[in-house]
Amino acid sequence: MSVRELVVLGTASQVPTRHRNHNGYLLRWDGEGILFDPGEGTQRQMLRAGVAAHDLNRICVTHFHGDHSLGLAGVIQRVNLDKVPHEVTAHYPRSGQRFFERLRYATAYRETVTLTEAPVDADGPLARTPGYTLEARRLSHPVEAYGYRLVEPDGRRMLPGRLAAHGITGPDVGRLQREGSLDGVTLEEVSEVRRGQRFAFVMDTRLCDGVYALAEGCDMLVIESTFLDEDEALAVEFGHLTAGQAARVAREAGVRHLVLTHFSQRYTDPEEFERQARAAGYGGELTVARDLERVALPKRR
Repeated sequence: MSVRELVVLGTASQVPTRHRNHNGYLLRWDGEGILFDPGEGTQRQMLRAGVAAHDLNRICVTHFHGDHSLGLAGVIQRVNLDKVPHEVTAHYPRSGQRFFERLRYATAYRETVTLTEAPVDADGPLARTPGYTLEARRLSHPVEAYGYRLVEPDGRRMLPGRLAAHGITGPDVGRLQREGSLDGVTLEEVSEVRRGQRFAFVMDTRLCDGVYALAEGCDMLVIESTFLDEDEALAVEFGHLTAGQAARVAREAGVRHLVLTHFSQRYTDPEEFERQARAAGYGGELTVARDLERVALPKRR
C-alpha cells in the first residue's frame, strides 16, 4: 500500500529550543524517502520518529546555512554504517560544493554506499522517475538557495457508469487500462484525467517568483514562516517570510494543505502563526508543524 506523508523531524530556525530541533523533513512518497534540509541532530530525530537510513533515497538541501545542513555528516555516515543497499542521490546548490564535501568527509568512516552528487545550478527538472519529476527553483536569500517541487504524472480515473454502459467489467477493465482500447472502446471514453499530486518545499527566502512557481497548484506546501507579520522588516532584511506572507502565497497558488515551519526562537505561542495565516485569507488545511509530527498528503482530487 502506497504511503505519502511528511515526517517532521525539526522545526526550529537558526537556534534550536527545548521543544524544536533544527530543521529536518522526510517525505515518504510511495516506496521512496526524500530527506530535506537535515540540520544538526537529524540522525537522532530520525531514530525518535522511526525513520531508518534504509528509508532514504534522496537528500535535498536548499542552502548551506547550518540549521539546514549540519546534520548531513551524521546522516551520510549512518547511511554507510547501515550499508543501505540502494543508491542515494544528494541535491544541493552547486555554489556550496565545498561545504557539501566538507560535511561528507567531516571525519573518517568506511564508505559502503553509492552516494551520487547531483548539484543544482539552474531552475528546472533534476530527476524523473515513474512516480514523480523533481524540480528546483531559485529562491531569494543571502546565500544561494533553491526550493524543490515534486510533480506526479497525470493518470486516468475510471468511470464506473461509462464502463457499465459499454459492458466492460472484471479483468477487461485492467486490459483496457493497459492497452488503451478494447473492442472499439477507448480508454478516454470511459475515464477522465486524474491530476497527479504536487508537493513543494520552500525554505529560507524572501517573496520572489521562485516561491510562487514552486507553490502553484500544490496539494501540500511546506514553507518557512520564520517571523510573525509584525516583524516583516526583519524578514525582508534577513531573507525570510512571515506567517501572513506564506499564507498569502498558499492562497494565491491554490494550495490544498499548508504546512508552516522554521520558527524563530523569539516566539513562544505557535497558535499565533495559525491566527495570522487565517487572517491572511488562507482557508485550506493548515498545519503549524511540530517536531516528530506526521502529516498525510491530501487525498487525490
